[in-house]
Amino acid sequence: MSEKKTGGISVNTENIFPVIKKWLYSEKDIFLREIVSNATDAITKLKRLESLGEIEANTAPYRIDVTLNKAAKTLTVEDNGIGMTEEELKKYICSIALSGAVDFIQKYEGEGEGSKNGIIGHFGLGFYSAFMVSDTVEIHTRSYTGAPAVHWTCSADGEYEIEADDKEGRGTEIIMHITDEEAAYLEAGKIREMLNKYCAFMPVEIYFDDGSEKKEDEGEKPINDTTPLWQKSPADCTEEEYKDFYRKVFYDFREPLFQIHINADYPLNFKGILYFPRIANNYESIEGQVKLYYNQVFVADNIKEVIPEYLLMLKGVLDCPELPLNVSRSYLQTNSYVSKVSAHIVKKVADKLVSMCRDDREQYEKVWDDIKTFVEYACMRDNKFWNRTKDCLLLKLTDNRHVTISDYLETAKEKHENTVYYTTDPALQAQYIAMYEAQDIAVVHFDNMLDTQFAATVESQMQGVKFVRVDADVAGILKGEEQVSENTALAELFKKVSGNDKLTVKFEALKDADIPTILNVSEESRRMEDMMRMYRMTGGEGAMPDFPVDTTLIVNISSPLVEKVATMQTADSAKAEPFAAYLYRLAVLSHRRFNAEEMQAFLKESYRILAELAQ
Repeated sequence: MSEKKTGGISVNTENIFPVIKKWLYSEKDIFLREIVSNATDAITKLKRLESLGEIEANTAPYRIDVTLNKAAKTLTVEDNGIGMTEEELKKYICSIALSGAVDFIQKYEGEGEGSKNGIIGHFGLGFYSAFMVSDTVEIHTRSYTGAPAVHWTCSADGEYEIEADDKEGRGTEIIMHITDEEAAYLEAGKIREMLNKYCAFMPVEIYFDDGSEKKEDEGEKPINDTTPLWQKSPADCTEEEYKDFYRKVFYDFREPLFQIHINADYPLNFKGILYFPRIANNYESIEGQVKLYYNQVFVADNIKEVIPEYLLMLKGVLDCPELPLNVSRSYLQTNSYVSKVSAHIVKKVADKLVSMCRDDREQYEKVWDDIKTFVEYACMRDNKFWNRTKDCLLLKLTDNRHVTISDYLETAKEKHENTVYYTTDPALQAQYIAMYEAQDIAVVHFDNMLDTQFAATVESQMQGVKFVRVDADVAGILKGEEQVSENTALAELFKKVSGNDKLTVKFEALKDADIPTILNVSEESRRMEDMMRMYRMTGGEGAMPDFPVDTTLIVNISSPLVEKVATMQTADSAKAEPFAAYLYRLAVLSHRRFNAEEMQAFLKESYRILAELAQ
């Protein structure tokens, strides 16, 4: 047997640099985030040494300067942080993927503590992102230790030179010589856009010099906010600050409905602010936008994996220092920390709804119609969310009052226990609503298709509870005490004039004698019909057979008109027929809209009756 041999894989710079230039990051703009993040780390490290008493406190303010020189084709990032010695420069810059941040954390913070103190870099590749847009990169650096300054120059082929430098102040200056192919990065507007996107909330003040002449009265202002609102305690934030932050981040000048400030400590360790946006109309896109940050550094726009899909309409920011800065979607989909963050967000949203309902009921009712669809959908998708929010779910009544489901059922105990009566069209179903309200039965207004699906969820969660549309049943309380007997001949007459020999005709003595006839479609039949309709609307493949509609004509024997038709039918069925037809069409009209043929017949019959009255 031959002798076993071991060795290490070697990578030549002429092979790795082309890969870095093309594939290090999917978006080239990220190079500026990486370089500025390194500058932030350099200052954070120096601050840490100050706090530990390793060095004397610094009197000059910490800052990062980004300077554009279009004529020289350079973009420079300079900090007054910890700096590097020649030895450190060789160790951390000349060796790809050897991160100085990791060494610093292990020496001064202990394993796993870096995120708590704002150290951003962990990988050592960020610096080399500069070569994605540069053919040459220079470093001028001087260590806080007082060691001699060093000048490092490296070309895109990986060949570098190190020599002494005359830099006086401590810190690091990185000069990127932008290639002709990437000339877009020499435009001030482009650089400002990138800084606003990636560096708007970094913890060190960043100043941008775009090379233009400044007016004498123009004060120097940082481009970033070093203390973003999510880093503050909720108790220290005002409503106006929340609104201003929302406008600033999302460029949406409509005020959000309300916000949820998250400040999760161990073991999750993340912060953020989530907003329920105001939707202008039903046709507006309801997809929100949640920006992901890492120690105040922008990572990604609208990372859906961190938010449950039923809460994607939320807008906000999340700062998750436990996630890697170079996070990928595949990583997010399988990471246990992400799933715990998602679960915590769901809990915080539910807690917010419960607290608003309990402590600020008036405001809660004002926003309910805007958030109802989202909340109902969340309850349908997540059983835990339902359990947390079930006591604050509101039903809107036809008189515009709001009641919780439990309050409605409590009131219904005496007259219609465990039954919720609702309408989907208050105008079309006005006659039915009037019948119920005359008996002090509150009617719920369902104003979108999701409501009826949500009702099915409530029925499955609350044993014995049923939702019934007002035109699906005649509640016992609507009936009088008069004895009801069947009239076979009259029933056959109504079947004939309806054109439906399968029509079910029932006789009832209703308390409201002004209503001669009404149509009922059973709740089960109507829901199945709605489901078929939705299937066709969503483009379901294949021909779906029409579901047989279980329609019942309720004939009110208390009505003088019905009594008149019954008498006429006994004496002269031919004369009774047009009257029965007219009563049937009135019942249809109060139940649904006419089709063209029905409308034509109804108008013709109406004109004939008016002509007879005019004689």
